[in-house]
Amino acid sequence: MMAAIASRLQRLLYLRKAAQLVWRSTPKLTLANIVLVFLQSVLPLASLYLTKLIIDRITEGISTPQTSLQPVLLLIAIAALVAIIGDGLRSLAGWVSEAQSQIVTDYVQNLLHSKSIEVDLEYYENAQYYDFLHQAQTEASYRPTVIVNRFIQLGNSSLSLIGIGLLLFSFDWAIALILIIAAIPVFLVRLRFSQQLYRQWQQWTPQERMAHYYSTLITQVDHAKEIRLFDLGELFGRRFNTLRQAIRQQRISLSARRSFAESITQSSATLAVFTAFALMADRALMGAITIGSLVMYYQAFQRGQTLLRESLSYLASLYENSLFIANFYQFLDLKPMIVEPIKPARLPATLEGRIEFDRVSFSYPRSERSVLEQLKFTIEPGETIAIVGENGAGKTTLIKLLCRLYDPTAGAIRLDGIDLRDLSPSEIRTNISIVFQDYAHYHLTVQENIGVGDIQNWDNLAPIQQAAQWAKIEPTILKLPQGYDTILGKQFINGEELSIGEWQKVAIARSFLRQNHPILILDEPTSALDPQAEAEILEQLNQLTQKRTSIIISHRLSTVKFADRILVLKEGKMVETGNHRQLMEKSGIYATLFNTQAHYYR
Repeated sequence: MMAAIASRLQRLLYLRKAAQLVWRSTPKLTLANIVLVFLQSVLPLASLYLTKLIIDRITEGISTPQTSLQPVLLLIAIAALVAIIGDGLRSLAGWVSEAQSQIVTDYVQNLLHSKSIEVDLEYYENAQYYDFLHQAQTEASYRPTVIVNRFIQLGNSSLSLIGIGLLLFSFDWAIALILIIAAIPVFLVRLRFSQQLYRQWQQWTPQERMAHYYSTLITQVDHAKEIRLFDLGELFGRRFNTLRQAIRQQRISLSARRSFAESITQSSATLAVFTAFALMADRALMGAITIGSLVMYYQAFQRGQTLLRESLSYLASLYENSLFIANFYQFLDLKPMIVEPIKPARLPATLEGRIEFDRVSFSYPRSERSVLEQLKFTIEPGETIAIVGENGAGKTTLIKLLCRLYDPTAGAIRLDGIDLRDLSPSEIRTNISIVFQDYAHYHLTVQENIGVGDIQNWDNLAPIQQAAQWAKIEPTILKLPQGYDTILGKQFINGEELSIGEWQKVAIARSFLRQNHPILILDEPTSALDPQAEAEILEQLNQLTQKRTSIIISHRLSTVKFADRILVLKEGKMVETGNHRQLMEKSGIYATLFNTQAHYYR
């Protein structure tokens, strides 16, 4: 019982937060909406009263032939003016609502983007997070605006309903009671099916995400070659249709049950209208009211029934939206796992770049497998370290820890003697230049593709050109139609595609753009390059790693020969260390790996 009450209170809180969100993003438009609501709520009453006056004047004129037409025409003109004003207010309200909706949608998207950037990498490796994100993205972009509009519409209907209710109550309290009772079943049906829809929607989310994934596989360029070569289009299309059909059938079934229930309850409301009409007709026949009053009360009852049904519908809609908007605010309430220190330590103004791994162990969340175990080593300032090992040895995970994308499960990582957990993550990352193995392909201009490596130089072409020259990619760039202003990739008009090796050179240029950063990390920096291009890049790397603490990860052991020291990982443990010559003399794991690769070149 207490849990149910707490849940309802929480939903009310979400409604209030949604209203506050809309007010923060569009205060002037929200105020304009409120004023328009008040004005639109008054006009129906004025229209009803004018209708009564017109009919009564006409009735009097029929019994008195000498009556002038002028008073009737004046009343009709006033009624027409009221109707025109109403039309104008509705049009203005529509524009205000559309403008507000556009602004709020963008505002909500910005909140989603900010939270997506804020949460840690751990969330992106959790399927439940993607369900959560999908629910927030599909509903949150429009729900806050709907909630505020429902509040406004509820206010509009309620104000008009109060006036009409008082009018009917002054005529006959029984008719006012019929009005209320007839609308309640429709309201209860709407509440019931709102709850069912929400429960179904939560169950559909994984299926909808999977269907979207199959759609992406079929329509996006990333998998286009294999889709065609392996004839996968029909298979993935069939799976998409199977998932969508299951969801579609459940939606249609739910809609059918809802429509049937609403038709039954709506029939009772229709009977109530004619019952009230009969009572009014009886009064008119007895001479208790005029024909104009009969028309006014009958229209008031019809209008009142519509307003009451709308008001209850808006209440049900608010309830429904409170269910769906909950996912959005729960998403915004996600907390980063990488905790920002309350009082972060400060790195020295001139960072030396000494890195210490002190008995570091790590396991990924929701996994019992240990990826790194008791790693203990120190990288001295200016030293170039290579990390090698088989797939799954923990090489890239080590780099993620150093960038503080994760925190160690045990042990500590220190930078110039300071534990990374005592530093702000942003301060750590501003001192690191890195190229990951799965580097990004930005469908932006060449200048922007390189400039993302250091946003301080985003608009400064000179250092970008220098980085491109070091990465040996400038000759390719100069051959592009617009040079550094050429858009890369084929997603946008006039885009130019690069080869995999050329894309990798662009990624390397990003890291070279941060030439003044004291720590350089290269994860498989030459995996897509041909031997000659690799040799050129390695020569440049030799120059750029001077006086910088550098870490290079590579399966191609020719890349790591120039390193001052090589660390060999196996199953998360460091099993060998030394330079190339020392490790070859040991005839251990490194020598075996090197000789295995060298065998294919002999």
